[in-house]
Amino acid sequence: MSDIYENPLCKRYASKEMQFIFSDDNKFSTWRKLWVALAESQKELGLQITAEQIAEMQANINNIDYKQAAAFEKELRHDVMAHIKAFAVQCPTAGAIIHLGATSCYVGDNTDLIVMKQGLNRIKTLLLTTIEKLHKYANAHKNLACLAYTHFQAAQPTTVGKRATLWLHDLLMDLQQLDFTISNIKLLGCKGTTGTGASFLHLFDGDHQKVLELERKIADKMQFDGVYSVSGQTYSRKLDYFILSVLSGIAQSAYKFSNDIRLMSHLKEVDEPFESGQVGSSAMAYKRNPMRSERIASLARYVIADALNPAFTAGTQWLERTLDDSANKRISMPEAFLAVDGILQLYANIIGGLTVYPKVMQKHLWEELPFIATENILMHCVKNGGDRQYLHERIRIHSVAAAQQVKAEGKQNDLISRIAADSAFGLTEQELITLIESWSFTGSAAQQTETFLRDVDGILAENAGLLGAEVVINV
Repeated sequence: MSDIYENPLCKRYASKEMQFIFSDDNKFSTWRKLWVALAESQKELGLQITAEQIAEMQANINNIDYKQAAAFEKELRHDVMAHIKAFAVQCPTAGAIIHLGATSCYVGDNTDLIVMKQGLNRIKTLLLTTIEKLHKYANAHKNLACLAYTHFQAAQPTTVGKRATLWLHDLLMDLQQLDFTISNIKLLGCKGTTGTGASFLHLFDGDHQKVLELERKIADKMQFDGVYSVSGQTYSRKLDYFILSVLSGIAQSAYKFSNDIRLMSHLKEVDEPFESGQVGSSAMAYKRNPMRSERIASLARYVIADALNPAFTAGTQWLERTLDDSANKRISMPEAFLAVDGILQLYANIIGGLTVYPKVMQKHLWEELPFIATENILMHCVKNGGDRQYLHERIRIHSVAAAQQVKAEGKQNDLISRIAADSAFGLTEQELITLIESWSFTGSAAQQTETFLRDVDGILAENAGLLGAEVVINV
């Protein structure tokens, strides 16, 4: 136990992989990699920087003295300068050329872009893993009929697999937006204090081409396709909004899925994974609550609300730069990634281990099927010589009576027995049941599912190397 506050996103929900991506070790080692890339590129373009200086910097990329950096920051009240000085202590030969010509956002913003891209790639592996598990679930249950609902009122039947394609379709839209966003992330580059590149232009004696080449080289060394062509001191904070919008979209999809699972759990049609020693309630020992779905819903609400943060930040940036984004950004961006990481692990865990109860589904279906089948019964009897208007009225009378018995007296739906007992229809109860069982009330649900899943096959094949992410549920 700790005597200080610990973020529950780290302690309870997010993976070690995502926690590392937003860790101090990853952040500050990336700062140092960027300083090395800057020095290497400057040397390649003719500045007086030695191979020994660069080697000294490279040797200390991961050798970060956090105590010394903290001591410098306490004195300087500036995190970047504190880490420059801490790096220079470890690199006495290179100290004079570290951060040459750069402003704080060279390491701060470029690192944020690198780290968020790493985070989005981690999210992509979890999203694809979840999509694959949903695909298997939908395919396994594509023919399993169940009662469908509109407004959570009984409607025409569907299949369990078809319902799952609705969840899957949402995630595929999220994947499309995620891929688009990842593909459009560039580096800030090294544009100086107001985005004009003036300090670097001075270093290269007014050679604009060398300034452009400097940025190209840094982007290449940091494995990016390029840099944003214009900026102030910072990259546009609209990018943070776009990124968090993608994360919010995934949260929305998972939220919808979790609510559906909670409704189906109430109907006793499905159960979440439930360990042998798991406790559902401290008071009611029989309970088996859909706690993982509830946790998805809870985390999703947080992410959806968090998406407002970068929207406000993007709109309130003054001219070439203001610092009121910093404290908010340090919290809102990492926590959104950590929360969505936890959400997708829960999603994959639930759908991968969901227990389905076909007999309960059949029971619910048959509670409503007599009402749903009345039009087919009417058409069958008219084909055999019955009077459509007369039979319609008889069905209406019997349906009202059967519904009243169900609602007012809590009895079973006996509409089939009532119709069988009415000589106007000329059918026995068994004949009616046989007819109803022979009719398909799920429309093209199974065929739609098969067609849709073939499209998903292609997406999974294209991303085969990203499938199978390990899913760990801590609590």
